Amino acid sequence: MSVGEIVTAINNEDKTVAFAVEKALPQIEKLIEAISDKMLAGGRLFYMGAGTSGRLGILDASECPPTYGVPYGLVQGIIAGGETAITRAVEKAEDNETQGWVDLEQYGITDKDFVVGIASSGTTPYVISALEQCRQFGIATGSIACNAGSPLSNAADYPVEVPVGPEFVTGSTRMKSGTAQKMILNMISTTAMIQLGRVEDNRMVNMQLSNDKLIDRGTKMVMEQLALTDYEEAKELLLKYGSVKKAVGSRGNKG
Repeated sequence: MSVGEIVTAINNEDKTVAFAVEKALPQIEKLIEAISDKMLAGGRLFYMGAGTSGRLGILDASECPPTYGVPYGLVQGIIAGGETAITRAVEKAEDNETQGWVDLEQYGITDKDFVVGIASSGTTPYVISALEQCRQFGIATGSIACNAGSPLSNAADYPVEVPVGPEFVTGSTRMKSGTAQKMILNMISTTAMIQLGRVEDNRMVNMQLSNDKLIDRGTKMVMEQLALTDYEEAKELLLKYGSVKKAVGSRGNKG
């Protein structure tokens, strides 16, 4: 195949992912509702996975504090093999049937929290055993798998199954499976944060002002919401209060 033929074939495969996710929307809705209930009551959200699945969970979790201004401990990503596995494969880490629960215990997991296991195959022992332990301790769980009727789904209270079919490179689940998982994780964290009041209209009013781009974006949001015409005045107000929401709140609804 030529390069053009390869990328076209990959793109054609990728087009099917959104339709597979669409079919799972009722399952995703139930999962998010359960997660939101726990978080609204003060609980935390944990993602657990191995390899690509674990890395995607860490990615989604790490974006929540800067995007929504929530504490770093509210959403946690745990990967088989620990921090080393984020950038390098750790041999047989995903086959360990006891380490998943050990890793959760290090965070003081309780029945106030929610755990989502992520595994493309739905057969990863590290994740399945952790969810089984959660069930024994009354901890609510969900799962994301790309095979139907998997052991992971059987271990979860709120399973999500998205069969995406064979990968362009056989067994390379970082492709369609990874894309499906990323889409679902986006839905989970975004919807949960909306439920927690961290978004107003469609604006990230609680985002961390961690760089010039975000400060500029926040300044313009303050200008718009307070009907200000002076950029520097809006920027000063934003930096003083540390977030769009607080800056706007300091003046109520007055311009």
